[in-house]
Amino acid sequence: MKRRAFIASLTGGLLAAPLVAEAQPVGRLYKIGYLGGSSSVPAHPGIDAFRQHLRELGWVEGRNIAIEMRWAEGKADRLPTLAGELVAIGVDVIVTQGSPATRAAKQVTTTVPIVMWNTTDPVGQGFVASLAKPGGNITGLSDFSGELSSKRLELLREATRAAKVAVVLDPEHPAHAVEWKHTQAAAQTLGIRVYPIEVRAANDIDAAFGKMLQERLNVAIVLQGFIVSDNGGRILELATRHQIAIMSGMKGYVRNGGLIYYAPDDYAMWKPTAVFVDKILRGAKPADLPVEQPTKLDLVINLKTAKALGLTIPPSVLGRADQVIE
Repeated sequence: MKRRAFIASLTGGLLAAPLVAEAQPVGRLYKIGYLGGSSSVPAHPGIDAFRQHLRELGWVEGRNIAIEMRWAEGKADRLPTLAGELVAIGVDVIVTQGSPATRAAKQVTTTVPIVMWNTTDPVGQGFVASLAKPGGNITGLSDFSGELSSKRLELLREATRAAKVAVVLDPEHPAHAVEWKHTQAAAQTLGIRVYPIEVRAANDIDAAFGKMLQERLNVAIVLQGFIVSDNGGRILELATRHQIAIMSGMKGYVRNGGLIYYAPDDYAMWKPTAVFVDKILRGAKPADLPVEQPTKLDLVINLKTAKALGLTIPPSVLGRADQVIE
């Protein structure tokens, strides 16, 4: 059974993108920097979407733009150096993948425009003065994962009837502290016990599952980040082996054996990202471009995984799903 998948709509005037036929700035090749915390492999579909949306806006690689990619390969301490490289080669704008990349770019430049993609609580993290008036050299998209954490926990309890839930997180990831705080507050309200399972590097993953087994945890929320993104295959392999239901804000997880995805559509967020870049290359200032937030969340349930785990997803949950994988 597969229901119509709704594309996340975003608020604000940024979606009123200029027509391709509009005259492009001429006389130079503009450089777009991309700073990613993960490796290029899991991010590849999103990057393809980003390139496609730029082409729709009239920006074509080799003709009027060049895209310079830098990947930290899951090593956050590399991000400031990579951000510095982008500034040194004279990029006109930097697109950042998540909070750690945004923080690194902010550390090395206050003048080069920065467009955030999928960054949690940019006001609380000091990236912008406010969503409506960023006020500096940073703008882009906020994912409001902190506020979303409580809804995810509520949905997970309804779907699995779990009384205790593991939360796989990186204590050094700036967004995870925000999400963990919201998750703890929601757990207290809902009467659920939550257990932080720390994963700072790839070699922590097996030990993390050992801790879940020790605590007899069979339901887990995996917070989005480049370590778990790059190692999704291993995490899902262990989850399958040990019969642990996984909820995540990464759609690849639910497609490849996770139980539930509940988040804004990652791929849909690349279109407004391209629009931000387009506006900046045409002369707009990040300080004048309000930060955007998604208004539509996608709920995807892997019914095949539910059956393998011996779970019966209530009709009240299935009925709200945008997509059910069988």
